[in-house]
Amino acid sequence: MIESQQKKRIVVKIGSSSLTSRNGEVSIQKLVRLVDEIALIKDAGHELILVSSGAVAAGYRKLGFIDRPSVLAEKQAAASIGQCLLMEAYSERFGSHGYIASQILITRSDFLDEKRYMNARNTIQVLLERGVVPIVNENDTITIKQLKFGDNDTLSAKVAGLVEADQLIILSDIDGLYDDNPSTNPDAKLLEVVHEITADIEAAAGGSASDVGTGGMSSKIEAVKISLAAGIETFIGDANKPNILVDAVNHTAKGTYFKPNAEQEGLDVHQHWIAFNSGTKGEVIIDDGARVAITEEQSHLLPQGVREVKGTFDCGDVVVIRHLNGDEVGRGVINYSADQLREIKRLKLREIPDHIRVIGEAISQDDFVCYPTIVPPES
Repeated sequence: MIESQQKKRIVVKIGSSSLTSRNGEVSIQKLVRLVDEIALIKDAGHELILVSSGAVAAGYRKLGFIDRPSVLAEKQAAASIGQCLLMEAYSERFGSHGYIASQILITRSDFLDEKRYMNARNTIQVLLERGVVPIVNENDTITIKQLKFGDNDTLSAKVAGLVEADQLIILSDIDGLYDDNPSTNPDAKLLEVVHEITADIEAAAGGSASDVGTGGMSSKIEAVKISLAAGIETFIGDANKPNILVDAVNHTAKGTYFKPNAEQEGLDVHQHWIAFNSGTKGEVIIDDGARVAITEEQSHLLPQGVREVKGTFDCGDVVVIRHLNGDEVGRGVINYSADQLREIKRLKLREIPDHIRVIGEAISQDDFVCYPTIVPPES
């Protein structure tokens, strides 16, 4: 049972191997067990969003394939079948507990635009308020490589940031993060609590033991970086362990808990979009004074602090901010176009047209995210 505690908003990611049988089809037994645990969490008053893999794995045998297909069109066709199978199974089992399940299929392009990003947030908010269980997956049927999240580990972390979750639970085919590969080193030790993703931790992250999923431990560590940046506690554990979800919520599960540092201030939804979803359109190079102002003094970036403009961008685009030495300082929403900033650099102050001069700061502190400590490199 769920211990009495303050209501939490929880995102649960279930991988393909946690839902499918050895022959590649949906394992009703696995799905029922996990949904029953989710129902217990819902019964205790918590809100829950499910990020579910398994569409391709569930559907490819229905197309007549013996093995998981590798051709994009074949995988997408399998996903179109698998999504139906998964949602049918989810809807039936959640319904047996008195809960309604909804499906949300997204692509990375839905997150690139902040208006669509916030619309997704608003939609999920309404569903949660009505007691529905939103089931999120990438739209594998139509998504092209350039617009993919990469894997559902990353997607789950971005969804957790989108909805400002209290906890992210990533279920895998391994107990959690070890200090070495447990498949080759029997003396590898499970790391029960981690506060910071170090180079040693990244080096210890191994691959997936499953051949039906796409995300190994390294992808889970990248997901944890995103969730920790938003101040969201994250748990990684073995989906096959009985009561794993209930125990994870109760903080009694065997696995790895990734906990944000108490002094760390998490990103808000707007900052999370800037850091992890927006994409960038160009770069501005700033001097020493501007770097100190925007990173240490919590001030705005003024046009006078911009020494060089690279690329083409418009007002409202997100740009990378670099120091003169090439170091990445952060990223933020720019209030000028690239041409306007170049014009400011070329002209004397009294010569700058009034319609440009009145804009003010180049990047507001509210529209800035520090780099690179909380922003992993873009793929």
